[in-house]
Amino acid sequence: MDFTSREAEQRYAELAAAAARSVIGLDFDGVLSPIVDDPAEAHIHPDGRGVLVDLAEVVRAIAVVTGRPARQALALGDLDEIGREIADHGKELFVFGQYGNERWSSTNRRVVSPRPPQGLSTFERELPRLLRRADAGEAHVEEKGLAVAVHTRRLPEPGAARDRLLEPMQQLADRHGLALEPGRNVIEVRAPGMSKGNAVRTLVEEQDAGGFLFAGDDLGDLDAFDAVEELRDQGMPTLLVCSLSEEESALAERADVLVEGPDGVLELLRRLTRDAGE
Repeated sequence: MDFTSREAEQRYAELAAAAARSVIGLDFDGVLSPIVDDPAEAHIHPDGRGVLVDLAEVVRAIAVVTGRPARQALALGDLDEIGREIADHGKELFVFGQYGNERWSSTNRRVVSPRPPQGLSTFERELPRLLRRADAGEAHVEEKGLAVAVHTRRLPEPGAARDRLLEPMQQLADRHGLALEPGRNVIEVRAPGMSKGNAVRTLVEEQDAGGFLFAGDDLGDLDAFDAVEELRDQGMPTLLVCSLSEEESALAERADVLVEGPDGVLELLRRLTRDAGE
């Protein structure tokens, strides 16, 4: 765990002092779960449950903010059961799935989800032909209900394949009124206007937060970083955490703390739990 500056160390100290009023926002993949070739096998870190339950005792709320469908994150993260334990301490766990399009909480234990965006079904029908033309026919296509993600991790040159797909997928998304979000060897297409930044703003308003930590690892977390920096400019104690990856470094230059994957994230959260309780 490395602080990126002396100012970052001070930000951590201020957040620890304000922990009881703070919300902790966490991406799932790469933050609570190791990155794996098969997204269906991305289970939460074995220590995640205990760390989150302990952390909940010293903060206002915890939120998992992910591009995954909420139900999928709940299953892979055992978040339903973790939410029960957190609720026993009088606190709340939130899951914002599909970049905030879906929502679940340990109080209201059902997933609230809108209808799929117009144009998505047509986009999905046209996608296989696009992939074949881009020599990426073997890419893994993940249908999320409200979005579709094309994973290039299994291809021989995943980064080059992702870059090759960006322009034609953007053009196809534009034709159907959809938004495109590139990530770590993945490109996701979904309805415009939803982002992790909006999820951050919703949490702050609803929880009357007096502090905010967000930990991410990928391009899809940039909007959340933007929202947290807005809160910082307004005088709120905040901390930005980057879970490092060899494949993506966009967040590192903006982070206050750099950690090595889920192990590093959990180490930081343990430290925050200790320091907030002193």
